Amino acid sequence: MSQPAASASPPAVADVGRLLVRCPDRPGIVAAVSGLLHAHGANIAQSDQYSTSLEGGTFLMRVVFHLEELGARRPALEAELAEVADRYAMRWTLHDAAVPKRAAILVSREDHCLMDLLWRHRRGELDLDVRLVASNHPDLGEDVGAFGLPFHHVPVTPGTKPQAEERLLELLAGEVDVVILARYMQILSGDLLTRLGVPVINIHHSFLPAFVGANPYARARDRGVKLVGATAHYVTEELDAGPIIEQDVARVSHRDDVPALVAVGRDIERTVLARAVAWHAADRVIVHDGTTVVL
Repeated sequence: MSQPAASASPPAVADVGRLLVRCPDRPGIVAAVSGLLHAHGANIAQSDQYSTSLEGGTFLMRVVFHLEELGARRPALEAELAEVADRYAMRWTLHDAAVPKRAAILVSREDHCLMDLLWRHRRGELDLDVRLVASNHPDLGEDVGAFGLPFHHVPVTPGTKPQAEERLLELLAGEVDVVILARYMQILSGDLLTRLGVPVINIHHSFLPAFVGANPYARARDRGVKLVGATAHYVTEELDAGPIIEQDVARVSHRDDVPALVAVGRDIERTVLARAVAWHAADRVIVHDGTTVVL
């Protein structure tokens, strides 16, 4: 399996489907899927697969194909895919590449990840339909408005967290396909995640869990860290323990003071989050047994 390119996804193309498959590994899976697509007149443009073990593992596959009038022919294709899935105990999803995923971005006061995503989105580098930005602080409303996007201030205090989450659910539930936490400094409850029902992507510095809490870069410098990094992952009820999508690091030294470490960390957070979001938007990520395979 080759490492996915770090660049953003190409523009969506009409009549292109992305099929994701996960099932127990056995002979004949690739032939069954490719044969079915061929029978429908589809042209396979890309096929990536991976097995977790040479014997008795789980098989994961991503197929990108072109099929004229995909929208009209999709029900028949899905019906036959379901028959193949029954034979191979497959879990599968089929995505229309011409329909970008609807996204919401949550942010607090730090703007570096948010502004990077909005800039990439405006330039067409992220295959997303960003519907709104919500924040527990009003600070970034004017910046978001400059991109022509709705901004919602949803304040959160210890005493009003349930009400704030209800307001977020009003804004998001059924309206988006993915939520991106661009340095949103609030913990999402398990109830909210369940009721939201869509993937949530988070970014944090890779000092966790070594330097949890306030001023992690100051405490990291006191310990003489030599690497600064960031991790993008899917959110689960267990704090910062969801399946990891992407990570990166940069080397630092004793010459770097705390502001320098923070600057390096912010640069890495921006790029790591952007790559994770781009891969998710392009249906490259399959979650399996608490981890991810990026095809």
